[in-house]
Amino acid sequence: MMNVPEAEDLDFEPEDELGSVGAVKAKMQKLKDELEKVKAERQEYLDGWQRCKADSINARKEALQMGERTGERAKESLIEDIIPALDGFDMAAGSSAWESVDAGWRSGIEQIRNQLLDALSRHGVERFGKIGEPADHNVHETVEERDDVAGESGTIARILRYGYKTGHRIIRPAQVVLKK
Repeated sequence: MMNVPEAEDLDFEPEDELGSVGAVKAKMQKLKDELEKVKAERQEYLDGWQRCKADSINARKEALQMGERTGERAKESLIEDIIPALDGFDMAAGSSAWESVDAGWRSGIEQIRNQLLDALSRHGVERFGKIGEPADHNVHETVEERDDVAGESGTIARILRYGYKTGHRIIRPAQVVLKK
């Protein structure tokens, strides 16, 4: 609260009691000094209020950003939990026993895998790793380099585990075998 002097604090005297011009000047100077003091206090309170308002705006922005980061981390955590199930589908489909499974079952299992991949895609998650593409050590983890595989040198010859990313953030790199 501002400490505004009240009328009785200023000690006004009736005009006939003011006395000489010197006394009037002294009273006037006292009033000017008190006015300056009140203006300075007012500015101090205004400055404090403006700082408080700016701090409040910044705190709100930080809270929103933290909420977004927390949401992204939670989404990535869920994705990291789903990825091993997709790896299981890929390992099953890559095994020799897969061809002996009834075609109806294979189709159903592939549909479930595709539904999971579509759900991830709708949430901005991209699956990557493709045979024949050049290896990028930023997104591919080379497990082995082989001479006895088809393709150009430095390209992906086999995918051991697909990689996943959201935007430019790699959730998990792809594990690949390269052509030497």
